[in-house]
Amino acid sequence: MFMGFITADRIHDGHKWLPDRTVIEVGEDGEILAVIDGPVNDAVHYEGVICPGFVNVHCHLELSHLHGLVPEHTRLIPFLRSIPRHRNDFTAEQKLEARYQALNDLVSNGVVAVGDIANTAETLGLRAEGKLHFHTFIESIGFIEANAKRSFGFSEATFNEFQAQELSGKIQRQSITPHAPYSVSKALFGLIDCHLEGSLVSIHNQESKEENKFYERKEGAVRELLAGLGIDDSLFEPTGKTSLQSYGGWLLPMHPLILVHNTYSTQEDVVFANSGRNSVYWCLCPNANMYIENTLPDVPMLMANDCMICIGTDSLASNHQLCILSELYTLKEHFPNLSWETLLNWGTYNGAKALQMDNEIGSVEPGKHPGLLLINGLVSGVRPTVTRIA
Repeated sequence: MFMGFITADRIHDGHKWLPDRTVIEVGEDGEILAVIDGPVNDAVHYEGVICPGFVNVHCHLELSHLHGLVPEHTRLIPFLRSIPRHRNDFTAEQKLEARYQALNDLVSNGVVAVGDIANTAETLGLRAEGKLHFHTFIESIGFIEANAKRSFGFSEATFNEFQAQELSGKIQRQSITPHAPYSVSKALFGLIDCHLEGSLVSIHNQESKEENKFYERKEGAVRELLAGLGIDDSLFEPTGKTSLQSYGGWLLPMHPLILVHNTYSTQEDVVFANSGRNSVYWCLCPNANMYIENTLPDVPMLMANDCMICIGTDSLASNHQLCILSELYTLKEHFPNLSWETLLNWGTYNGAKALQMDNEIGSVEPGKHPGLLLINGLVSGVRPTVTRIA
C-alpha cells in the first residue's frame, strides 16, 4: 500500500471534488495525515480519480453459494420462494468456499466496510479475517403473532454469538433487525424495537408492489407466499396504508433506520419516514432491483426530498457481482443527470454515516483510515475500473 504524498487527475474526498492541486499525505497504516493545497514536489501522481474506500450498506454474504441459481426478472415473490428451496442444496464446504470468495471479491472491488445480513452465525469467520469493517444485522423473521417470542429467541441467540466474538483492528458491531414488513409480525417488531435502545435497524422496504397491496387491502402475491409457507395470516388486519406508513410507527424514532431497496416508495412514504425520526438512510441496490424486478426506485424523487442515499449490492443470489462501483455505474446509465460527485458521495461517506462508521472511514480527512481507491475510466464513457492503492 502507498505511503507518502499522493495526488491524481481528480480527488473526491467522500463529500465533493477537491481543488486540482490537492495532495494527500498517507501514513504507513493508511491513516490520512494531511490534505494539502499543493503542489508538493515529491508527490506521486496517479492518472484517474482517487476517492475513499466504498461502503456496501446491504449485503447477504451468507447467500453467496446461490450465485446464478435464480433466473433474472422473476419478480420478488417467486424469487423469495426459490431461496429456501435451494439454500441447503450445498455442502458446508461449498457454502464456506462461496462466502470466502465473496469476501475477497468485496475487498478487490474496493469495499472497506459492509452491512451484512445474517440469519445464522456462519459469517463469524469472515469477520475474524479482519479484512473489512462489519456491521452484522441479525435478521429476525416470524409473521405469526403467537410465535414472536420464539422467533426473537432464535435471533437473540445468534446475536449473542456475534457479540461474544472478540476482535481487534476493525469495527465489528451487530444488531437485531426485521427482515421485511411481510415476514415480521407487529409483536416481533415490538421485541426488536426493545432489544437495544437506539440500535441501528435495517429492513427490506417496498421492494415489490405486492408488499403495499398486502398492507393496504390484504390482497395479492404476499398472501400466496405466506400460504405456500404454511403461515396463517387470518389475524392480520390491513391498515389501509402502505407498508412503510404502517410498520414505521412500530419502531421508536431513536432507532437510526436503513430502508433498503425502496423500489416502490412514493413521495408520501418519504415524507412520512423522514419526519419525526432521528436518522433515516435510503439504501439503493440498483443491480439487484434490475435482476429481480427489472425496475429502479424513483431516484430523482428521493433526491428532491433530501434523502440520505447510500448503496448496497444485496446478495449474489440477486446480483452478478458485489461491486459498489458497478451499482453507481448502473445509476448513472439510467439517470444520466446524476453527477459522479454525487454518486461517489453515496458510495463512500453516506454509507459510512449510515453504518455509524464515519469517524473512521468514508472521507479523506486527517486521522481517518478510509482506504484510498484509484478509479479509471470515470469520465471516458466506458465502464470504470477500481484499484485499492492505500
